[in-house]
Amino acid sequence: MKFIWMILFAVPATILALASVPLPCSTVVDCGHAGRPGERVDGRPVYRTIGEALLTVPSTREGPFVIFIRKGIYREKISIDLGAIHLTGEDRDSSVITFDAASGSAAPDGKPYGTRGCFTLRITKPDFRAENLTIENSFDCPGNAAKPDDDPSKIADAQGVAVMTAGSCDRAVFIRCIIRGYQDTLFPDAGRHYFYECRILGHVDFIFGAGQAVFEDCDIVSRDREGKDPAGYITAPSTPISFPYGFLFLDCRLSRETPELPARSVRLGRPWHPGADPAASGSAVFIRCRMDDHIGPEGYAPISSRDSEGRKIVFGLEKDSRFFEFQSHGPGAIESPSRPRLDEKAAAWYQKAYVLEGWMPEEDMEPSSIPWRQGE
Repeated sequence: MKFIWMILFAVPATILALASVPLPCSTVVDCGHAGRPGERVDGRPVYRTIGEALLTVPSTREGPFVIFIRKGIYREKISIDLGAIHLTGEDRDSSVITFDAASGSAAPDGKPYGTRGCFTLRITKPDFRAENLTIENSFDCPGNAAKPDDDPSKIADAQGVAVMTAGSCDRAVFIRCIIRGYQDTLFPDAGRHYFYECRILGHVDFIFGAGQAVFEDCDIVSRDREGKDPAGYITAPSTPISFPYGFLFLDCRLSRETPELPARSVRLGRPWHPGADPAASGSAVFIRCRMDDHIGPEGYAPISSRDSEGRKIVFGLEKDSRFFEFQSHGPGAIESPSRPRLDEKAAAWYQKAYVLEGWMPEEDMEPSSIPWRQGE
C-alpha cells in the first residue's frame, strides 16, 4: 500500500490516465440549448445555465454530481453550496464562466460587493472539482485604472475575485483550468486545494487567502499594471500561524503575460493580515520553479491592513517569515538576501502529502465523466 501511495504522488500523469476514462455525467449545460430546461438530449437533461443545472441536484445521492459544460460564454455568478459537485468543460479555452463584479461594484442590494462578495465562482462545501474550464472575473481593471480620479464611474476598490473558497470547503481540485483576473484573482481561503496544470493570471495579490493549496505544474502568469512599481505581487497568503503550511508551488512556471511587463517589477508575495490579525503568518513556498526576469531581487514587499479601530498597520516580512524558495531557476531566480532559501534538508518538509495532510487527490478523484471522450 505504501508503494502505491508513493507512485501516485511521484507520477502526476496518473491524473491524465484517470481523466481519459469516460463515465456518464449527471447533466449537460449548453448555452445554445433551444429546448425546454431539462429536456433530454441523447438521454441526458440539458440546461442553458449552470445555475439551472445546480437547482436540480438531488438532496440525497451517491457519488459526485457531474455537470458537463459545452463550449460557450456563461455569464453567471455562482455559489456552490453542495458537496461533491464536479464541473467539467468541453474545451478549456472555450467553456468560460465569467462575471464582472469588483469589490467596489454595487451588488443587487445597492451595497458594494466587497472582496468576499465579488467572486465569479465560490465553493463552500467539500469535494468540489473543476476540469478543463476557464473561470474569470472580467471586470475591466486596466480600463477602470485609466479613468481620471474625478470620473464618477471610476471604482475605488477594483479587486475582482474569479474563484473563492469559504465555509466548509475542503479537498477542492482544479485540473487544467484557466483562472483569470487582475487583482485578487484566486482566493483559496478555506480547507485544502490541489491545482494541477492550471494557468492562473493576475497582477496584485492574485493568489491570496488562508487555505492550504498545492500548485503543481502550473503556469503563474503576471499581468502588467502600467505605470506602477512594483507592477505586481503574486501571493498574499494569510495562513493562520497555527498551520504549518499555506501555499506550495511545485515545478511551476512564473511568467509574464506580455513583454511590456518590466523586468524585476514583480514580487513573489507579501504577508496579508486581514483586519491586522497578528495570528496570520502567511506561507508561500516555491520549489523547483522556473522564474522569468519579471521577478526582482527584492522578492517580497510589505502590505498594510486596518485594525478594528481603523488604524493602518504596515506588515513586512517577520524574522520568522514563511516565504521560501528551493532550486528556483531561470532569469528571475536571483540570489538575494531578501529572498530566503531552503537547504535540501529543510525543503524535504515541503511536500504535497504534508501540505494536504495526507489527502491524496489522485486517489480520491473519480475518473473524468466526459462521455464524449469515448473513442479518443
